[in-house]
Amino acid sequence: MPVKIRLQRHGKKGKPFYWIVAADARAKRDGRYLEKLGTYNPNTNPATIDLNVDGAVQWLQNGAQPTDTAKAILSYKGAMLKNHLAGGVRKGALTEEQAEEKFQAWLEEKTGKVSAKSDDLAKAKAEAKAKALEAEKAVNEARIAAAAPVEEVVEEATEEVAAEAEATEEVVAEAETEVVAEETPEATEEETKEEKAAE
Repeated sequence: MPVKIRLQRHGKKGKPFYWIVAADARAKRDGRYLEKLGTYNPNTNPATIDLNVDGAVQWLQNGAQPTDTAKAILSYKGAMLKNHLAGGVRKGALTEEQAEEKFQAWLEEKTGKVSAKSDDLAKAKAEAKAKALEAEKAVNEARIAAAAPVEEVVEEATEEVAAEAEATEEVVAEAETEVVAEETPEATEEETKEEKAAE
């Protein structure tokens, strides 16, 4: 029975999520499988891959053929390297300890690269957020600066209205005092006439 290591699609429309499986080559893509080896989520950055490396190596040693994408994933996680090193051990070119040391050294280097990429992405995201915040602050300051002349014009207009009101009140007050002053002499003349008549 020809066995393939391939991806089975799961997830929803536009958000794929894959299982990495060992399946009969004649089975449907999302049909029966012999063993689930891991998962692959391309929606995250970097992509999330969870793989049973030892299980994948065992299937490779038994003659399973990976598809192109599955081969790239197995290579990324080190299953292809481990299979290669296991072949060297079988032929006597390496000891088991040497093969394990080489694999662990490669794994540490790969982990360092992935963590560096994650750090760079996080830093870029933080910088983009800071730039967006600065741009927003600049827009707000420009909006406030544009609104300030309008407020000054409104304040000047209110001051002018207040000054006109005060001037009007002063004119009215002066007019009232003049009217009162004009009435007062007549009243005094009438009072003087009454006083004379009384005498």
